[in-house]
Amino acid sequence: MSSVLMPTDDSAATAVPAPEAPRQIAANPVADLLFRNLTRGAALIVFSLLAAILVSLVIASMPSLSKFGAAFIVTAEWDPVKEEFGALVPIVGTLVTAFIAMLIGVPVSFGIAMYLTELCPGWLKRPLGTAIELLAAIPSIIYGMWGLFVFAPLFMTYVQPTLVAVLGGIPGIGFLFAGPPIGIGMFTAGLILSIMVIPFIAAVMRDVFELVPPLLKESAYGLGATTWEVMWKVVLPYTKVGVVGGIMLGLGRALGETMAVTFVIGNAHRLSSSLFAPGNSIASALANEFTEATGDLYPAALIELGLILFLLTTIVLALSKLMLSRLARNEGSRT
Repeated sequence: MSSVLMPTDDSAATAVPAPEAPRQIAANPVADLLFRNLTRGAALIVFSLLAAILVSLVIASMPSLSKFGAAFIVTAEWDPVKEEFGALVPIVGTLVTAFIAMLIGVPVSFGIAMYLTELCPGWLKRPLGTAIELLAAIPSIIYGMWGLFVFAPLFMTYVQPTLVAVLGGIPGIGFLFAGPPIGIGMFTAGLILSIMVIPFIAAVMRDVFELVPPLLKESAYGLGATTWEVMWKVVLPYTKVGVVGGIMLGLGRALGETMAVTFVIGNAHRLSSSLFAPGNSIASALANEFTEATGDLYPAALIELGLILFLLTTIVLALSKLMLSRLARNEGSRT
């Protein structure tokens, strides 16, 4: 090994090993090409699966698409005997229950994530975080059974009469809380869904909040900011992509949830202005009626409901991506 002479204070020469030159790795064009094609193929599998699902749904729903056309979306009638089908009631039920779930679940999830990352004592952080994650592991049918046999009777006896008495007479929104208290309905389904989506959204929010550099938060606290101001003006802008991703994850589950909603939504094919009235969703309609669908038109109408749900979730995801791109563009224009 070669060495160099370094002068010292007494002008003596000291031998210092010279650094070794890095070894060159021989390029392998065949391996690079194979690796590139394998990764490209893995990515294309996702698009292939989506295309296959979409094509199969369209083909299977062709009898319904041919007979009802676009009127299927805006028609409320659902009569298997007369073979008259419309998707308006399940679509409204799906959107209303998902909206109620997100209206309740997002603020609660944000509060949980903020408490775990900023306010929770160290001895409680791990048990509480584990308990929240365990909620996500509970099967949806357990939520449905608990909602039907435990929550719905309590809600009917103690909560619904109070809501009807207090909110039912308010002009403009009273019609949303009208009707007899029966425990089940779209509002109950939305509440159960909110409990189901909270673990997903809270876990994602907590993880992304913990990725914020401590220096940013400490600087804000040093300037006199409160915890709420730090979360609103520092943490949320820094983690907005992850937060929106967590919300979209919860919304996807709320839109497609089947068994829990089937137990508590009431499964009634009729429109009502009251949130306490029974309704139906796309997923619950498929779960209840697909096994008894006969003929060609009835199964095709149910499959078209599945196609609508597929397109609905795709549109929601596309809108979320568009919103994120606009937020990023606006931030770039301000800097």
